[in-house]
Amino acid sequence: MDLDKYIAEEMARFEGRCFPVKTGMIKRLLTKRQRCKNLHPNPDDEFSKPEVGPSYRIISEYEQKIRRAKEHTYEEEKDPIIIEKMYPEGYMIINGHHRWAAALRMGVPDIFVKIVNLTHEADLRLMLERSTHDKRVTFDLDEVVFGKEGEEALERGLSFPFSLEYKERLRIGIPALFNHLSVLGYDIWVYSSNFYSFDYLKQLFKRYHVKVDGVVTGIAKRSQEAKDKYNKLIAEKYKSTIHVDRNMVLKTYTGSKEFEEKEIPLSDLSWSHAVMDIVDEMEKDA
Repeated sequence: MDLDKYIAEEMARFEGRCFPVKTGMIKRLLTKRQRCKNLHPNPDDEFSKPEVGPSYRIISEYEQKIRRAKEHTYEEEKDPIIIEKMYPEGYMIINGHHRWAAALRMGVPDIFVKIVNLTHEADLRLMLERSTHDKRVTFDLDEVVFGKEGEEALERGLSFPFSLEYKERLRIGIPALFNHLSVLGYDIWVYSSNFYSFDYLKQLFKRYHVKVDGVVTGIAKRSQEAKDKYNKLIAEKYKSTIHVDRNMVLKTYTGSKEFEEKEIPLSDLSWSHAVMDIVDEMEKDA
């Protein structure tokens, strides 16, 4: 098949017509495969742009994997294509364009997928409208909030049946820290370059009896224009932002170059307790 022509036709067919829609949790859990022709390239991805386009070297490597799987009668890799439901039909590819293209060119009828609900501008505006605070704290989900079993102290895992759905484990003290920050009047925002559904994350934290006010995922794949728009909306809402990582607490002020930076001490205090003390001190100095 002429892949470049196919992509151009897909772009023309849905130009000015498509937009993302939400998929219910049960549908997301039960859907493991989709027909290749039911998936559509993302117009915002470089894969779909004529000036960049797909890498045929990468596609060829995936095609070789498919051939080997067929020849040796073992199942193809189950690393799913990340997709999001779209109007008027089908699903838009968020991540995995080259694997999809290889399957399409090889005549593979369906492929492993994972459906997500990403945060879009309308979702972001709604989160901001619902907030009554003018200050926030941000965390990187994968680097700071989630921990690895066997490598560090973790909160107790969720009980059955929630443990079947929520595999992520929180670092010890994260729920208490989030609760403390909420009591102080901060909105809590979590970010991730991975493709979590924002409603999935909100429900996960709800199981730990804490509330997150803002969720932005898949940030690595967002266009610079989208990132700039999101940042502008957030800057108009919050007068100050505290960013917490594993080693440092940084406070910045909207419209100012002033900042406060404090290292998290490695003392007898737990990490979360140390962060609470630093934020409390910043509050007194405000």
